[in-house]
Amino acid sequence: MATLHLIRHGETTANVMHRLDTALPGDSLTDFGVRQGVRFGFDNRPAGEPVLVSSVARRAVETAEAIASVWDIDPVAVDGIHEVQVGELESRHDEEAHGVFTDVVNRWYAGDADARIPGGESLTMVHGRYLPVIDHLVATHLTGSDQRDVYVVSHGAAIRLIASHLTGIDRKFAAATHLRNTGSIEIEYTEAGVWVCKRWGATPAPFGRNDEPLVVEPMG
Repeated sequence: MATLHLIRHGETTANVMHRLDTALPGDSLTDFGVRQGVRFGFDNRPAGEPVLVSSVARRAVETAEAIASVWDIDPVAVDGIHEVQVGELESRHDEEAHGVFTDVVNRWYAGDADARIPGGESLTMVHGRYLPVIDHLVATHLTGSDQRDVYVVSHGAAIRLIASHLTGIDRKFAAATHLRNTGSIEIEYTEAGVWVCKRWGATPAPFGRNDEPLVVEPMG
């Protein structure tokens, strides 16, 4: 069974500064972020011929290019899988801005998909652009006679929200279990048409419940 790997991009200056950086094209990788991408490639060499795609954000494209340089393949940037758009909070790094973002995302995990970041997106809007890309990858690469593992370089908040939605994993676990730069979530699409989470960052399945308060990482 082919597997979908959702990978957070490498480090950017915005990540270091805890600055909300979501508008396209966004920041480039730091030198360390490029090295993270290369290291991911060396540490996760695929067995067969994989599919490697990224969001159109500069940091995701550069991470995919770093991975591809190790795997000797051509990555493809696709629309629709960029980070949650924070609207009026863009480029801010203050505690108040992060608090507003956290409050809205916590409402999403609690089931209020239409709650909206001021001037930005709701979870319904994120699903509307992101999930069709996943559906296309399922139809073209994860099912049928020519199955191949798919690696998607995307963004921390979006990845966790999408993976939680697809797999039905406990919302508190999804909210609290962050992804470091070039961390990834591994999910499998079964013959029964069900998504199963095999690994979330450094945590392998099975996943226990997490009853700590919801805490959301900085954007990126």
